[in-house]
Amino acid sequence: MTSFPETLARALRNNPGGPFVTFYDDASGERQELSTTTYANWVAKASGLLVDEHGLERGDSIRIDLPAHWLATVFLGAAWNTGLVVTDSESPDAVVCGPDSLETWADEAGKRPTLACSLLPFGVRFADPLPQGVHDVGIEVWGQPDGFIPVDPPAADDAATSWAGAETSHTDLFGGDGNSARLLSTVASASPEGAELLAALLAGGGSLVLITNASADRLTVVASSERATQFPHQSS
Repeated sequence: MTSFPETLARALRNNPGGPFVTFYDDASGERQELSTTTYANWVAKASGLLVDEHGLERGDSIRIDLPAHWLATVFLGAAWNTGLVVTDSESPDAVVCGPDSLETWADEAGKRPTLACSLLPFGVRFADPLPQGVHDVGIEVWGQPDGFIPVDPPAADDAATSWAGAETSHTDLFGGDGNSARLLSTVASASPEGAELLAALLAGGGSLVLITNASADRLTVVASSERATQFPHQSS
């Protein structure tokens, strides 16, 4: 039995400098690569933001309403690191959204912590002010430390995700052999399929090449250049 913090710690021991998440946005030309250590640093920063700044606690639910993007993988890790349950609920305890889903959540920002990611290169702030009550991740995350030790860490049998009300525990996600491959995917990480894929790669010592806004031919080119195998269940 294992949990996300234990799985991440093992990955850091085994391959701290190897790539874990490589992100391409063919619309903007962005390429962002996170080694296991860099990924862990970002997870720590996002964990501090969720817990220390916004008061979330183990067992709270969080909706990560983001498309395929490296920050979605970071907030998945932060949620699991702090014992939050990633959900597709319409009434979660907290929300992380992007530009396309900002309007959906802004009206009720006063009811729950609502954090927004610009999805601009390097995780920078929004160019324009956000609606009242919405917090700009590109401003707030940089002040968080690169290390985070949860006061109340998740247990192996705690829920890690809850999709349509069906819960999956940390052990269910991280307790198996995982996947040691380098896989290219267009699947949004904060979805049932994407979250399971990310967890399997972390547990198995694999890595993810995440790409968006790319043609089929471009996917083939990137897969070749990154020495990655295309994940068979692609979604737009």
